[in-house]
Amino acid sequence: MEAFFISTGLVAIAEIGDKTNILAMVLATRYRQPLPIILGILVATLANHALAASVGAAVAAWIGPDAMRWILGVLFVVMAGWCLIPDKEDDGPKSIGKLGAFLATAVAFFLVEMGDKTQLATVALAARFHSVVLVTAGTTAGMLLANVPAVLFGDVIARRVSLKLVRALAAVSFLVLGALTLMGVDMGLF
Repeated sequence: MEAFFISTGLVAIAEIGDKTNILAMVLATRYRQPLPIILGILVATLANHALAASVGAAVAAWIGPDAMRWILGVLFVVMAGWCLIPDKEDDGPKSIGKLGAFLATAVAFFLVEMGDKTQLATVALAARFHSVVLVTAGTTAGMLLANVPAVLFGDVIARRVSLKLVRALAAVSFLVLGALTLMGVDMGLF
């Protein structure tokens, strides 16, 4: 269960202020249909992160534990730095078209998440924990924890939460995980 909880926490923190988090607010403002938007986020994230977790688990099995420890440690440290770089609202799709709220959200989230830090975190977490199912479930839960409130209360949240603080917390979380991985600390996860 550690894989689930760590994946959930890391992605939930890293997702706040991310371009998909901003996209959730934009879609909520545009469509004003929270349930189809939330379901679209769920479907897109499950598909995207299941694919990413499968890649991570396959790479971990192929490379071996010693090399994987160094690769993952460095990747987590790099992700810590990446968390400190704010996303821009215009990084998302320019036009969603006249699709329904669910389909527009599912397509937009799947595409915008490609190559995003939370997708790459999913690859790394699956390689670290060797559990596609728990990591996918955890990263999806983290995405929902960050994005459902953005859909429901986006305007209020944007005015009250310091995105710099959230990015710093995400960076520290990834940095700690990277340092522990590089030091070879056995957290019962390998």
